[in-house]
Amino acid sequence: MSRLTHIHAPDGVFPATQYTHVVMGTGRFVAIAGQLPLDGDGQLVGEDDPAAQARQVFDNLRHCLVAAGGSFRDVVKLTYYVTDMAHMPAIRAARDTYMDPARLPAASAVQVSALVSPRFLMEIEAYAVL
Repeated sequence: MSRLTHIHAPDGVFPATQYTHVVMGTGRFVAIAGQLPLDGDGQLVGEDDPAAQARQVFDNLRHCLVAAGGSFRDVVKLTYYVTDMAHMPAIRAARDTYMDPARLPAASAVQVSALVSPRFLMEIEAYAVL
């Protein structure tokens, strides 16, 4: 099991409420490719529904973490690629059902003009330390 340290507000940095500024740990590094809102059969989940897409993406991330021998407790960084920043509240709500809101990882959110298909509203990648 990894040991992670969360530094929510380093000296001189404005505190964040939706992520942790610094997360560090010791253990095995795991990189999880950006996950899309596709189910196990490759079917889109949540056409035009950011909440449904976010839940599917986090479920896919969970499957990837388990395959690596980890869990969401081990995630040190999430990167959100969204086609519209208006989807972030739905993403955060889904995230908070999988992760402890008091121990959030570092995070970046990037609005992109497009993903691999216009039907995808988001793609999320993760880094973990196991």
